[in-house]
Amino acid sequence: MEALMRWHTTAVAARAVRAGLALTLALGLASVAAAQSLEYAVKAAYLSKFGFYVEWPKSAFSGPSSPINLCVIGDDPFSGLLDDAVAGQQVEGRPIVVRRLKAAARDAGCHIAYLGGDARAPATIDSLRGTPTLVVTDAHSAGNASGVIQFVLKDNRVRFTIDDETAAQNGLAISSKLLSLALNVKPRGSR
Repeated sequence: MEALMRWHTTAVAARAVRAGLALTLALGLASVAAAQSLEYAVKAAYLSKFGFYVEWPKSAFSGPSSPINLCVIGDDPFSGLLDDAVAGQQVEGRPIVVRRLKAAARDAGCHIAYLGGDARAPATIDSLRGTPTLVVTDAHSAGNASGVIQFVLKDNRVRFTIDDETAAQNGLAISSKLLSLALNVKPRGSR
């Protein structure tokens, strides 16, 4: 009987430990999911506002009321957050339109291109180089390639760096206000 009691106590304790581990794992995964959701909500907010601080050449648009095309290239990590962030926004009378593309080409008509977790980011960046496109990447996915703006996580916050030299090569002028918010700026004429 005593052996049966010890076995029962051990079995109950083992189940409690397994349940505790499962709960800890579930809470940890929920915490990671919440952090990623918050990360992409912040990135969506940034992407929806970058257009207010960039000047494109007039030739980048077919007309005075043509939209600013914000393209998500490859996988879309936003789950509707980006659509919500741009809803009803206009930059100098131009609506912001979200487009989702599997791949980007020079003639895709993207004014802002977010590459996110796209494994082809370096090749896509190269294909858009010299076009009036504000290329935005995540630092962890772009490798050594550099878009114009790169999101970075620093101190558990979404921040960004700006390559103003690449912006100039793409015919874009970035406002000093946006440059002042960047974690780091690669200035024009630095190559």
